[in-house]
Formats: sequence, C-alpha cells, structure tokens
Amino acid sequence: MAEINRRSFLKKGAVAAGAVAAAGPYAGFVAPAGASSGRSDYGPLMPVPDERDGVVRLELPEGFHYRSFHQAGTPLTDGTPIPGRGDGMAAFRGPRRSTILVRNHEVNGPVGAFGDTATAYDPMTGGGTVTTVVSRHGEVLDDWISLNGTQMNCAGGRTIWGSWLTCEETVNGDDVGNDFTDQSNEGLAKHGYVFEVPAGGTSDATPIRSMGRFAHEAAAVDNKTGYIYLTEDNFNFPSGLYRYRAPQNPRRVGRVLDGGVLEMLKVVGIDGAALNEGQPSGVTYDIEWVPIPDPDPTFAPGTTNDEAIVAVGDQGRAQGAAVFSRLEGCTFAAGKVYFVSTQGGATVAPDEAPFGFGDGRGQVWRLDDRRGKLKMVYESPGSAVLDLPDNVVASRSRALVLCEDGRGDNFLRGLTRGGDLFDFARNADPEQEGQEFAGATFSYDFKTLFVNIQSSSGYSIAMWGRFRQGPFG
Repeated sequence: MAEINRRSFLKKGAVAAGAVAAAGPYAGFVAPAGASSGRSDYGPLMPVPDERDGVVRLELPEGFHYRSFHQAGTPLTDGTPIPGRGDGMAAFRGPRRSTILVRNHEVNGPVGAFGDTATAYDPMTGGGTVTTVVSRHGEVLDDWISLNGTQMNCAGGRTIWGSWLTCEETVNGDDVGNDFTDQSNEGLAKHGYVFEVPAGGTSDATPIRSMGRFAHEAAAVDNKTGYIYLTEDNFNFPSGLYRYRAPQNPRRVGRVLDGGVLEMLKVVGIDGAALNEGQPSGVTYDIEWVPIPDPDPTFAPGTTNDEAIVAVGDQGRAQGAAVFSRLEGCTFAAGKVYFVSTQGGATVAPDEAPFGFGDGRGQVWRLDDRRGKLKMVYESPGSAVLDLPDNVVASRSRALVLCEDGRGDNFLRGLTRGGDLFDFARNADPEQEGQEFAGATFSYDFKTLFVNIQSSSGYSIAMWGRFRQGPFG
C-alpha cells in the first residue's frame, strides 16, 4: 500500500492545490440540531400508527401515513421465509399504477441459500434480492426471489434501462481464510461482486467481474455516458470511489457488460488526498481517474480478510487515489452523483467516536464528472444533527433523503438544495430500537417513499402524504 498521509494537507490551514472554496446550493451549511423552519421542512414529528395494524412504528410530520409489509420470517408467495436485514432497494413502475421493488438482503456467513439452491450463485450463502409488487400504499400484490446465493448484499443502484445493480459488501471466498467475523470461508465461491437484476424478472446470477472484487456498497449510473460509479465500504481501512466504463454504453445495450475498465478517483495534484478528514465548507476539488490493473484478484492460500479487502483499493492508492472513510450510499440526479462518507469529517468527542476507520459523523459529496469536479456539500458537526448517514436517494426536487445508521435514535433526514437539514422520520418501533433505516427509494411518480428497517426481524415501509408541499416536492 502507498503511504497515506491522513492529516497533513488539511491541517496546514489552507486549501491545497486542486481545491477551491465555493458557496451556493449544498455549500456545506451546517444547521444546529433541530433547526428547520418555513419551507425547508414538513414540521415537527409526531407518533403515527401503522395502517397495517395500528401499531406506532414511526414518527412523521402531520399529513403523512405509512404501512409496513414483508416482515422477515413471513412467507413469500412460494412459501420461502423472507430473509432479514433488508438493505438497499430500488423502485420501478409496475402494472396498473403499482410499484416494483427490488430489495437487497445483507446476510453474511455460510448459512445456506434461501429458496431454490439450484438457481443460487453459491448454495452456501444466504444473501440476495427479493422482488415485490406493491400498491402505492404498501399492499403486497406479488413477490418472488430474484437472486439468491450471494452474500452481504448491501446497497446497489437503479439503472435507467430497468434493472437493479446489487452489490456484495465482502471479499469472502475459498481463497480467503476467514471472513471478518472469523467464520471459515472454506467451500465458498468467490464473492465481492456486482450482479444485475431485471426489475420484472430474475437475475442470471452472473457476476460482473471487471467491476471489481471489493467491499462494494452502492452504485449510480450516469444516464448520458453510461458510466457506473461505485462506492466502497471498508470498516477498518480506507475506502475509495470507483468508476466503471463498460465496453459498450449499457444505456444503449440495456445491460451492464463485463470486460470494461475499472478506475479510482484521485484529486489532481494531491497524492492520497485525505478526504476522510474535516473539510472546509463547500470545498471543491479537481479530479481525475487512475486505472485498476487487476480488478478481480484471486488470492494465495493463507490470505487473510484484512489483506484481501484492500487488494483492489491498494492498486488505486499506489497511484495516489483519494482516501475516504466508509463510502456508502450514492445516487444520480441532474447530471451529478451524490455519495455519502458515513464516518467522514472532523474528529468528534471521544464518547461519540465510531468504530473503524474514520473519526467523523458523516459527509455528503457531489461529483460532477462531466466537469471533473468534486464538492463537499455537507459535513455533520455531531450526532445530534446527522449521525452516520448511509443510503441516499434524490427526491423530485433533488433534495436528498439520508438514511441514518447511528447508535441511538435513527432518523430519515432531508437535505435541501439550499443546504438545510431537517428530520423527516424517526424509528419509533420499540421492538426495533436502534435499528437503522436503509434502502430509501421513491416510487416512479414520487408519491410514495419506500424504506427498510434493517434487522434480522425487520420489514419494509411505504410512506405517502404531502410530499409536494415541502422540500421533497
């Protein structure tokens, strides 16, 4: 690994070469806890009963309603129990004003595939995706297993040609001694890939190997160039932002082709730029991309998980690629990619310090690759304001919905284009206390917001109401 200077270039007190401070929308404004007013939010949160059974599971602003569905352990149409740990998710237009949801299940360990093992990528592993057709109010109309036998399916990305890219957040395989929980990987297929799942069907369970074997988190597709941007979530090591250029524009062929070029983001003029550190408000960097020579490594016997999980990223960092802390959610909107660094930012108080690599409570970045620019649009000053943002999606107005993954109360937060942060929902289910929101996604008409409560007994939620009367409209 190239030596990473985590602090030097930002501690000099000036913005280094390749970066300029900028104002404007998403300029890095940090609001004090609870500060929102006027059109920048929907008002205070209050307990709201679930339309399914009357139990209060969420706090929402006045004028919003919700229904939970697909709780883990209950049967799908074919009788298979629904896996737990629902994570990233995408919504597509379905028949008769319905919505098709493709939902990840972030299941680790050699626990066996759910559903028919004959269709599984790896019969030993229990992750994958479930596809559900729902009404705009969360009533289940149909469901099926759309991918099984994968592992740690964390987030992913919606394509504009009608598919979901599901991402494995692992590098487990028979060539890696143990996983990060010290379970044996003996007998596993190679994992750490992206798989494509058609919205209305099932995946062929073929990994896109040239998109890299690393701890994938999320993906976002540029609707013009067809470039696919990929985040990496390494808990204890630096993470990178990647770009995949397929051999043909997938926007035209209608699927992602293997055999393309994988690249990693670098700040112009700053080798190993420590972007995981605290950033000046609205700082903007000029960026370029460095190639990854071996995106799909096979490891020698005895390779540890700690060694394997940095193998792809180290190839970029050896060429000066930028360093982030736990890159998680990303989304594409109006020609830009918005992505989240969950533990990025300035050092926080010791009693708030998160685990792993990174000292902060979260950053939101905007990539304008067509202009070669990267901008920090928001950095959390502490957990009372924004606590470890994870998945992200853009609303109709291009305000962002941020799913929190904090240690206390977990919220859905909104970030307006003007830089105002506000609370939109709180997890108020006493049986899911401390469990994160995950997979936020809007229906095709932006009238329903879907999200998951991620746990072994979690569920999905459909929310509807007066979106058009506030910042998400």
